[in-house]
Order: sequence, then C-alpha cells, then structure tokens
Amino acid sequence: MREPARSAYRQIVTVAAAGPPSGPRTHVPVGALDLAEQRLTEAISAIRIPARGVPPAGTDPVRPGSGLTIDRCLELFDAQLASRHLDNAAQWLRARGAGYYTIGSAGHEGNAGVAAALRLTDPALLHYRSGAFYLVRAGQASPPREGVADVLLGLVAAAAEPIAGGRHKVFGHPELNVIPQTSTIASHLPRAVGLAFAVARAAKLGVLTPWPRDCLVVASFGDASVNHSTAAGALNTAAYCAFQSLPLPLVLVCEDNGIGLSVRTPPGWVEAAYSARPGLTYLAADGADLADVYDTAARAVALARDKRVPVFLHVQTVRLGGHAGSDVESAYLSPAQISAAQRRDPLLGTARLLVEAGAMTPAEVLDRYEATGASVLGMAAELAGSARLSTAAEIMAPIAPRRPATVAANVTARSRQAADWARHQALGPQLPEDEGPLTLAQAINAALADEMTGRPGMIVFGEDVGRKGGVYGVTKGLLRSFGSARVFDTLLDEQSILGLALGAALAGLLPVPEIQYLAYLHNAADQIRGEAATLSFFSRAQYRNPVVVRVPGLAYQQGFGGHFHNDNALGALRDIPGLIIACPARGDDAAGLLRTCLAAAEVDGSVSIFLEPIALYHERDLHQAGDGGWLADYEPPARWSLAHAPVGRARQYGDGSDLTIVSFGNGVRMSLRAARMLAADGVRCRVLDLRWLAPLPIEDLLRAATATGNVLVADETRRTGSVSEGIITLLSEAGFSGRVARVASQDSFVPLGGAAAAVLLSEETIEEAARDLLR
Repeated sequence: MREPARSAYRQIVTVAAAGPPSGPRTHVPVGALDLAEQRLTEAISAIRIPARGVPPAGTDPVRPGSGLTIDRCLELFDAQLASRHLDNAAQWLRARGAGYYTIGSAGHEGNAGVAAALRLTDPALLHYRSGAFYLVRAGQASPPREGVADVLLGLVAAAAEPIAGGRHKVFGHPELNVIPQTSTIASHLPRAVGLAFAVARAAKLGVLTPWPRDCLVVASFGDASVNHSTAAGALNTAAYCAFQSLPLPLVLVCEDNGIGLSVRTPPGWVEAAYSARPGLTYLAADGADLADVYDTAARAVALARDKRVPVFLHVQTVRLGGHAGSDVESAYLSPAQISAAQRRDPLLGTARLLVEAGAMTPAEVLDRYEATGASVLGMAAELAGSARLSTAAEIMAPIAPRRPATVAANVTARSRQAADWARHQALGPQLPEDEGPLTLAQAINAALADEMTGRPGMIVFGEDVGRKGGVYGVTKGLLRSFGSARVFDTLLDEQSILGLALGAALAGLLPVPEIQYLAYLHNAADQIRGEAATLSFFSRAQYRNPVVVRVPGLAYQQGFGGHFHNDNALGALRDIPGLIIACPARGDDAAGLLRTCLAAAEVDGSVSIFLEPIALYHERDLHQAGDGGWLADYEPPARWSLAHAPVGRARQYGDGSDLTIVSFGNGVRMSLRAARMLAADGVRCRVLDLRWLAPLPIEDLLRAATATGNVLVADETRRTGSVSEGIITLLSEAGFSGRVARVASQDSFVPLGGAAAAVLLSEETIEEAARDLLR
C-alpha cells in the first residue's frame, strides 16, 4: 500500500462519509476502503515495469499491432477510473440516504473501448452497466460534457439531471445521441433493431433523420438477457432482415459477465448460441483487455457501417460486486469465484497495458486512480443535496404533452395540402368522397391512403398488410399505390413489429403498424407499456415515439370465432399513462379519429392505439337489412377541419331527455338498436359514443349525463377492468347525482360459436338494463 499517495483520497472519503454535523460518523465501505479495491491496488503495484529504451510517443500503439494509441488509451483509462469511482459514490450516497441507485458498472469498464470505436453521431441504446461508455461518449461531444456530473445527478434523483430530470437513473442525452432505456430486461432490443432498419429505410425514402446517412446503431445487453424472449425475438429479426439482404447497420454488444443476478450462465452458452447464427457476424473480445475490445469493436463497427449488416460483438467481462447495493455476492459465489473475477478486473488490465507500454509506472497508475476518486467523491458530496422533483405536476409533465389546437391546425394544414392529382394517383380515378357511403373498413382504407399521400414519412406494416391487403382488406391497394418501401409485410412477431415502429419513430418516420388481433397485442404489451409509453417520461420529452398502432379487435365476429380472434379485454392498455386509445364505430368517425391520431403523433409525439371493431368492418345496416344505416359518407379534404375529432371528445346520437346510454365500438350500434326499441314505449334516449377510451371524454360525458339524469353504460369489455368502471368512477368523482347503472360482458374468455352470446353484451341486455334503471 502506498499510504502517502492515498492520504488525500482517504481524507476526502472521511469527510464524505461523515454524517450531518450533529450526527454520528458512520463507516461506509467506499471503494478505497474495501477489500476488492485493496486487491486491485496490490495487483497494480505488482505489475512489472519493462526495461525502457526510447520513451514511447503518445501516437504509438499501446501494444504492437493494435489500433489503440497510448494517448487514446490514457483517455479511455480515465473514463474507466471515473466509472469505477461513480460506483463507489453510488454506494456512499445510498448509505447516506442521498442516493437511490446502486447498480454499477464495475467489471464492465471495457465498454469504453466500444464507445471509442464509434462516432458521436451513432445512436446508442445502452444497458445499465454502461458507465464507462457514457463517459467516453460525453468526452466526444464538442465541447465535452461533464459526464460524471450527469451520472451523479441521476444517482441523487436531481431535477437538474439532463435526461430524466430525476425520474429514473438512466444513461442518456440527446447531444450525445444516447437514447435512454428502461431496466426491463432486453426490452430495448426490438427498438434497436427497428432503429437500424429505419435509418436505412428513411434514407431510401429521402426522409431526414437526426443522424447521418452512414450512421449505425449500437445496443448493449447482458448474457442473461439473451435468454429472454424479447432478446431472442429481436436477434432473430436482425438475422431475418440480414438473410434477406435488407440493410441493418447494427452492432449488438453482449457484455457477458457470466451471471444474471445470482444465476450462472453456462460457460460457452452465448458463443454456442450466436457464433454460427445465419445473418449475424459474430466477433468476440476480452473485456479485461481494452486494446482487444477497441480493435474488435473497430472491426465490428467497420462491418456494420460499410456493409450495413448486423454484427454480434461478444465481450467477455466480469461483474465485480453484487448485482446492486443490497445484493451480497458471497451468498452465492465462492471465494475462489470472487477472486477469479477480481483478477480479470478491466482496470487492472488497462493498467498493465499502459505500464508494459512504458506510458506509466504502477505508482503513477495508483496516483491517477486516487486523484480520480477524490474528484468524483468530492463532486458527489457537492451534488448530494440537489433539488428533487416534489409535485405530481412536475413529475408527470413529460408523460403526454397535449396541444389540441396545434393538432387541429395540423389536420387543417393537411386538408389544404391535399391536391386532387396526388389523391387520384394514390386512390384511383374515383375519389372516396365520390363513391357514396362507405363501410368502416373502406373508410379506414381511404383515410390511410389519403394520409400516406400527404405524409411522405408514413409507413404501414404488419402481418399480411402488404400483398394480401390485410385479413379484412383494410390495407388493400396500399402496396400498389405507395410501394414496398412504405407498405410491407413483417415476420410474425408482435414484439418485433412494435420494436420496428418505435425505432422508426425515433428515426423521423411516422409508423402505423398493425397488430393483427387484439389478443396478439398481449404478446408484446411491454413494448407499449415499458418502452413506448415511458420514453417521453424518462427523457423529459427530448425523445418521443410518434406512432399509431392499428389493432383490429373486440368480439362479435361471425364465422371466425373463439377468444383469440374476439378478445374484448382493454384493462392492460387503459392504465398506461399517456396512451391514447381511439375506438371508431362508424366510417366517418374512423377517418376523423385516424387523422387526429396521426396529427397528434406528428405534433405531440403521441402513442396511440387505434382499436378497430372487426365485426363492424363490413357492416352496412343499422336496424334492418338493406337500410344502409351504418354506412357513412367520406369527407373531402375541404371538410376535414370541420369534421375534426379532437382527442377526448365524444359523439352524441339523439337528444332524448329520459336516458343517456354511454357506449363505444360494437356497443354503439347495439345501443342505437336498443334505443329504438325503447322509443316504441315512449322512452326517449340519447346515445353517447365515447370514441376515445383514453383519455375518456369527461366533459361530454357529464353534459350528456346531466341532460337526462339517468345513465346506462353499455360496455362490451369484461366487467372486471372494464371501461365502464372508469366511466362510473368519473361520474362519481364529478358529483353526478343521478341514477347510474352498467351492463357489461362477463368475466370470461369468448367461446366458439353461439355460446359467445351467453357471455357478451347484447341488445337485449342493454334494453333490459335500461328498463330496470328507469323502472
């Protein structure tokens, strides 16, 4: 031990570890004081100094044959040292009650070499052990950012933290092109694949992205993550694209420390699983050897950038310490295993490189180590008391910014830009407004074509949407009109479809993916819940997901029954903060709602679910066969602004004063039919079509409820977790004093055939419930 050299560092640790002036001093196992660091310093001190000849130049390679120079290696070493001391600072801050995050990067500091092989303009989606990578990227900025301060502000949940503003500890910054990611295992990989696909596709379409045309995407993850279905799907999609020679400039960095929390990854598993995968180029590097990481990463980057192909970079690392601050690794690792990991410490590896290159002595390495520690811990002490978010309004501000007037203006602008010649080119010789009344499916098809004509970055994709034109014909003709670069079929993986959408949204495109059935959306719900909905929140709206997800769903299909084609559950969507859910019942509403969702995506970065009732797609009649009561005229562009359907505004049918029936989707048609039966007995009804299931149209709801004093909610979703629960709660909270009842579908899956009628909402149950309410 070099006690004189350590004295300054010990002094600042002692000061930092002190409690409040009136409180007791507490021993805190900060890095300089714990056993692992003692072993590191002993190992560094023991490095043999080679016989020196001519002093090396900073431009010399740090090792013969390497592309890493001594000067660059020293810069990367500083990032590695600072990253290690940030882990120490996280432990100290947590013990003092001033920090809230202790998942560290110790053992993974080799990723500094990956960062150094990339350009600042290469978008990066990083996992939570990327401290050294972030610090290197911060140093690449012009002028360089103080990356250490960024990370410390995140650790203390400071409102001034530049990416999440204290909402979560993430690595991210728009100036550094580091896109913040959640801690959900591998959930960012579908987006990363989607982004790599989209930057290439945007270039083909002539759409500008935030990055240069020759950029590549990098995404990092751990060895345990490769076993997650999300990772398996994303990696499969990358290989699937490459197999078809689709451009996909992507470097997938698997930082393999051999353990996921306490579960060991079988040695050799990652290599066995991905070294011979068709479509993926596999490269491996020793994460304890910075020169090897840098050189191998440079090869990976060159391949991905020049050939526009995905590369799997397997970096063998170690994890030093437990998974997080509360995890004691000695509970599941033997002393021999812990010692073996410490011998592969990447800081020791870089120190050895520099000493053997003649660039430093062991004593100089330790001085540099301790000077960095003093600086980091000193800054931690200064920032420990930073102001934090304190109100719900502050916290929620970036979730879903809403600018309804600007959205309406966007719709108006689109109507003025809609030239007849361009519309004829896309829609054919007869425009939809001249065809006569349309079905729901026809109106959605026409609106998609109209919007694609005026929004050149809009792309439509999903299972069977291209050549087939959708299972129900809703996307028919779009491929012919707009080409395979903008309308295309995907592989059958909902996670990858949504990941493609999220990546495309980041790249400046306007994605409209289709999830073929509502039941299939649940296969990939985390891409909406954990990724799409959180990005604005965790980036203070500096990154957004402008996307409209089309989802055919709900029940009552004839001849195509069973639960998986008739799912009627929306509870898993309605509780997602900021998510817009539109549900049109008629063709004229469908076109208006779709335009609003697209405008909200473009203007506010909104994430919308556009829920299409399959059973109403081709419905023509309302009360009796041949009446054409469910058809609707398609509005020409001159009337789009007049027909604008703002988010959170309902539509009312009739003005009866006895009863308000509130419904949506299939329930609207059933409610109108029930209202006609009630009218025969003198009961005057008005039917309120919610149209928006999130946010609910509370003002219109209260107005319609107050007009009659009696409200019946006709809800086709299951009773538990239903839309009607939210409606009745809103009425109660608003002080509505009239009578309220609801009728909903049963808490059941939808069975096959006629048995479905026993568990679903029906006209008869609506009429009966109305009579009971008024009796």
